[in-house]
Amino acid sequence: MAEDNLFQGLPPPSATPPSSNSQLQQQQQQQQQPRKSTAATNKDPSPVPPPALKSALKRSNPPQPTSEKAAAPGKRLRFKTMTDVSEKQILDAMQKIASHIKNLTKFAKASKLAIQLIQAGNVKPGTSDHFFAILEAAMSSPTACTDPSVRAEYHALFTAAEDIADCFNDKQKNLLTTWTTRAVMANDLYTDDSFVFSKTAGRVKEAISNLPIATEDDDIEEAASLKDEIETADNDDPNKQDVSSVAQLEGNNKEDDDPFGLDALIPSKVKKDVMVRGKKDAASKNGNDEEEETKRFTKSQREGLIICLEIAAKRYKTPWCQTVIDILVKHAFDNVARFTSQQRDAIEKLWASIREQHIRRKQGKSVTGKLDVNAFEFLQTKYANEKISIRHSVGGSGDRRATQWLG
Repeated sequence: MAEDNLFQGLPPPSATPPSSNSQLQQQQQQQQQPRKSTAATNKDPSPVPPPALKSALKRSNPPQPTSEKAAAPGKRLRFKTMTDVSEKQILDAMQKIASHIKNLTKFAKASKLAIQLIQAGNVKPGTSDHFFAILEAAMSSPTACTDPSVRAEYHALFTAAEDIADCFNDKQKNLLTTWTTRAVMANDLYTDDSFVFSKTAGRVKEAISNLPIATEDDDIEEAASLKDEIETADNDDPNKQDVSSVAQLEGNNKEDDDPFGLDALIPSKVKKDVMVRGKKDAASKNGNDEEEETKRFTKSQREGLIICLEIAAKRYKTPWCQTVIDILVKHAFDNVARFTSQQRDAIEKLWASIREQHIRRKQGKSVTGKLDVNAFEFLQTKYANEKISIRHSVGGSGDRRATQWLG
């Protein structure tokens, strides 16, 4: 019977066939294989980079332009990267800029290079003296800073120089302040922006208020400096040099009708220079350098503020400038005692001229014959006799006039 059993050795019918079991086992093995591989990659100290890093590996071999650029001829360092340059190269650059900045045709380019030195942080206490030489060369001509061709460049240079004022000593700071008055404040008075003009006029008023009261010594020094300037101009003239040489040979010490007494002072010019030098040496020995420096600073500041007043007065024909100029010149006239004798005369004449034009504008008169009033004065005249209502605007049916409203 056992031989006749055809199902001998086979599993019972309820079990799954072996073929299906083998397929399930193969699927389970295939699912377990990636898990084992991932576990192996975690344990492996040198894993194989995933496909996402292939692009990064490709970037590991970039082109080599740096060596070509380094070897390329004619390449120079710019001032924007001067932080990587040695101090000697910076000093050489400053000397070159100082030699070219005196020329007005080269001032625009040289001033931009100087500003780049400031922006790069290359002006330090160790290099401040060389950079100050650039500013000193730029102001070698006292009138060049207001030249229309380089006015904006001067303004930009000395505005940037104000940010590094802490690197300079006290004497250099005083000079920078006087130069800023001429190169920044005076040029701001040429602006077409009413806000900038008013703000600059306020700065000029503040600077005038900070001046000390002028003394008799200041007037004497001013007269002496004027004589020296006239003497220098006479010595430069060959015709007057011949006259002075004859006067020296004859020893003529008589006074003439010259109000400055030039003929009497020209023969003793050499002695006078020796005496002035001796006085300066004695003052330095006695510790009066600070006092002399203060006098020089005050003198330069007065001259710069006079220039600002003259520039502002020339713009009086512009209607929106007139009220600001009236206030500015009136303030200078009220503080005229802070200026020297010649400057006091100039301010008094300027105030007389401004006051006369102000009165003419009030009367509706001008040089051209047209109505010369600013916008405020025009509206003041227009609405002076208008009626104003409490609940409505000017010109309503009310009976209140606008006189008090407009002042």
